[in-house]
Formats: sequence, C-alpha cells, structure tokens
Amino acid sequence: MEYDDGAMGEFQERKTMATIHQLKPEVSPRRRVLLVEDNLDAVHSMAMLVKMMGHEVEFAINGFAALDVARRFRPDVVLLDIGLPDFDGRKIVQQLKWEPDFQHTRFIAISALPAQQHKEAALEAGCAAFYPKPIDPKVLEELLSWDGSRAT
Repeated sequence: MEYDDGAMGEFQERKTMATIHQLKPEVSPRRRVLLVEDNLDAVHSMAMLVKMMGHEVEFAINGFAALDVARRFRPDVVLLDIGLPDFDGRKIVQQLKWEPDFQHTRFIAISALPAQQHKEAALEAGCAAFYPKPIDPKVLEELLSWDGSRAT
C-alpha cells in the first residue's frame, strides 16, 4: 500500500478541526499570542490552531527573532520552547519581564523535555506554567482564556 501524504494531512486537519469545534470560542477573549518554537512543523500547526481559536498569532523560530517579534507585536501570551538551540528560552522570559511593555504578558513554557528540573527552572525564570509538547488543544484553549488577573 502506498503512503499518501495528502490523505494523512487531510485526516489530521479534519481531526484538528473536530477538536476545535468542541472548544467553546466564547470562553476565550481574543489574545495576541507569540509562539516561539524552532520546529517549523510544530510552530505552523500550533499557529493554525491558535488562529482557529480566534486569536491573533505571530511566531519566531529562534530566540533572537523572538525578542524582536515580541517587542514589535506586544503579545498578551508567549508560548515558548525553553530548549531553543540558539538561546535559552528562560533567558528570553527574564529579559522581556524586565521591560515595562511586558509586565502583564503571560509566559508559558513548552518543551519536549518534561523533566522536573526543566519545569522548575522555567517557573523560576517567570513562566506562569510549563507543559510538555505537544500541548493538548483543550489545554491550550484554557491557557488562552485566562482572565488577565494573574500577570506573570
């Protein structure tokens, strides 16, 4: 049997759409979301998911771009891979949290390395939460629906 990449892609897209339709769009106000992830497939998939949830999204594929995009875009939420090859994601959080424009920005660490030490380091750096990749769409929707009262 021959592998049909198009059919698999279409199946995955339908599965993602079914998950999105199960979410409650009225729960989450529109957010400005910055995704920082060096894996292009992962960042494109997550960006599509965040857009389908009704949010505005931009992404950066490395740490230096993340700083530039964050300063221009001024996101409400930053979902970042803390294991970037060029820049420690925790340092991105620490640097931006010192800037007045990011006092109310919520930073959420994601990583393929779910070790307890990575979680503790991310929280210590100022992230509000830590989640292993891939992040569940329902969890993502909950993260983006925060009321803003817990600026972290």
